[in-house]
Amino acid sequence: LLQEVEAWAMSDYARALAQGATLSAEQRSAVAAKLHEYTGLPVDYILKADLRVNGPEFEHTLQLDTGTTTGRLDSRFSGPTMDPLSKAPDYDPMIAAFGSAYVSVFNDYVRKDLKYDSDRQFHLFADIKEWEFRHTVPGGAGGEQQQQTNVMPDLAMAMKLNPGLHVMLNGGYFDIGTPFYAAIYEMQHLTIPASLQQNIEYAFYNSGHMVYTHEDALKEMHTKVADFIRRTSSH
Repeated sequence: LLQEVEAWAMSDYARALAQGATLSAEQRSAVAAKLHEYTGLPVDYILKADLRVNGPEFEHTLQLDTGTTTGRLDSRFSGPTMDPLSKAPDYDPMIAAFGSAYVSVFNDYVRKDLKYDSDRQFHLFADIKEWEFRHTVPGGAGGEQQQQTNVMPDLAMAMKLNPGLHVMLNGGYFDIGTPFYAAIYEMQHLTIPASLQQNIEYAFYNSGHMVYTHEDALKEMHTKVADFIRRTSSH
């Protein structure tokens, strides 16, 4: 099924989006029907969205008829919708389920093991205004900077500087934050010689953004990463 959807996304769907306003009503309906088949989103919603539905819209709308929001970092999680009239979800049910555990474990660890004693609170997510996301592109003319960081040019340069560098990409099938095929697409568009593509390996698991939250996936990832390190450490 995944191979079928990937092929459709890169062919019929991509061509339909590229046609823009010239896409016929018949073709538009056919694409919307196929998107409904693959995603479960209502056809009328897909048509209103002009065949373009982003992640947050998908999470909010998929189970809206039951008053349920779909998880972003792991779409197997769901929770009550905060505002049915919103365009996007107000929270991530996956974080709601796991967040407190991470905060508790971290606070316990830094105080009991690291002996760090402070009244400052650790927040799983914080609204920090000082983050600097601008990034200088390697080899960019005149020190070209990106407003939103994209390190794919950095990876491409590293692989060209060191042709013996091997890369392993691991991810979860149920991750909407960093979708699995988007990662493959990015890797396949690296500005590297075709011969270096063989240095890239992929492994995906029945888990979400944090693969390790699913015990079976954690064990599988450990095995595959350990094997990758052993096989490539001599290069």
